[in-house]
Amino acid sequence: MLSMGKIFPPFGLLLPLLFLVSIAGTGQLWARDVPTRQIEDDSSLRRSLEPAWFRETPASVLARPPEIHTLRGGGRVQVRTETSAQNPHEFAVVLARERGGAFPGWAQGSWVLTRRHDENHHQNSRIRIFLRSDFNTYVQFRPLSGERSQMDVVLYDAYILRSLPVPISFESLLVLPVENALTAAGSRFPRRYFDPEPGRYRDVRAFVASVRSKLPELTFVDDGAIDENGRFVFIESGLPQDVSARPGGVNCSGFTKWIVDGILRPVTGQRLPVRPLAEPFGDRGGASIEHWEALRDPFFGLDWIRNLAARAGTVLRSPSFANLEEIEVRNAPFSQLIHRQGGSRSVRPYRGFLHNAGFCIEGIHPLLYTLAIDEPGWIFLAAVNDELGNPDAPYYDLRGLPRLRQFYHVAVLVPFFTEDGVFQVVVFESGAETSFARFRTRYPDHFVSLVRVPVEGRFSP
Repeated sequence: MLSMGKIFPPFGLLLPLLFLVSIAGTGQLWARDVPTRQIEDDSSLRRSLEPAWFRETPASVLARPPEIHTLRGGGRVQVRTETSAQNPHEFAVVLARERGGAFPGWAQGSWVLTRRHDENHHQNSRIRIFLRSDFNTYVQFRPLSGERSQMDVVLYDAYILRSLPVPISFESLLVLPVENALTAAGSRFPRRYFDPEPGRYRDVRAFVASVRSKLPELTFVDDGAIDENGRFVFIESGLPQDVSARPGGVNCSGFTKWIVDGILRPVTGQRLPVRPLAEPFGDRGGASIEHWEALRDPFFGLDWIRNLAARAGTVLRSPSFANLEEIEVRNAPFSQLIHRQGGSRSVRPYRGFLHNAGFCIEGIHPLLYTLAIDEPGWIFLAAVNDELGNPDAPYYDLRGLPRLRQFYHVAVLVPFFTEDGVFQVVVFESGAETSFARFRTRYPDHFVSLVRVPVEGRFSP
């Protein structure tokens, strides 16, 4: 048994990065976003700006200084241009809504027109609208034909919707109320992803706070866990740890058990036994690798999180939630991702869920965002996996061992919205809270299998 131990500005144009990060980091100090249908309309302002800002030659527009305008409802908008060193053929006209005394360009309701200024190609090429105060989420319109445009919906570099034809000309969109443009997409527009309800995450926020308060009680010990009697033991042997020499502790697997025990004990009054969590769970691997299970235990992490989730689902929901079909995350509402490298970007297909692997980690951020919206009140246990062995050998490495997909690390991922509607992902692993950004970059091209665990307000490991 093996126990396991440059953010690009929106619309691809230059914005002062440190300014963006500082504003994003203080989002909780500002008022919440309003539901998308209540965003103050700025179509009258855009109509007044159209001749000078949307139609004039690029040189004339780029020479204009920023302007401040006040909408009828009192909201203020700064109109300005921005250019990009990465794409010298484009510039943007930005209608930046005010937020916290600043005009970051991605505050809720901000509207951005991208224009081209090639020597013989002056035209408007894209409209981007920020329906939430989050520069990672936006709706975009591009020209399609004389009377039609095409619509994109992007969440954390994933296309939830791409190139959907809408029966409105691109030129009309320059002055059309945003709500009219969204309505033109009908039921295809996934409005729910822009209208989170912060109150639905109250239990998850309480869970995060409780876990954080108890982390100082833990120490990392390889192969360590706490058994059903509250003793620190070694997972593989079941023998007690020698707590006279040093404090008892947990590894990444034992820590996820500690998390789930803390969720279940207020209900059952008991901790889970250790050994059943390592038992095989569900269809995985097949007969071709049975010989290697005793030597490499490649599915330990996968079995561990599945058993934990099944037990949690049974206790907090019903016995039917012990089924793999209920606990395992298998669907992603996107199949294309924006790939960024250096100053360039491209769109690539995303394979989504793979049996016995999960999801490629490059799509984990938008996946967790959509899960937070669609499944509030749940956290997700993650088993990180990759094919291990000699990559240059056709099948066997130099020691005669096959390349196998091995689930060698587990963690707890908690996507939620703060009281002020700011999206966050908290990562708990190996007895500590770590950075989600580092979690993603630590495992390039790896896969992550996810299972669901419901949470309630109480936590007592």
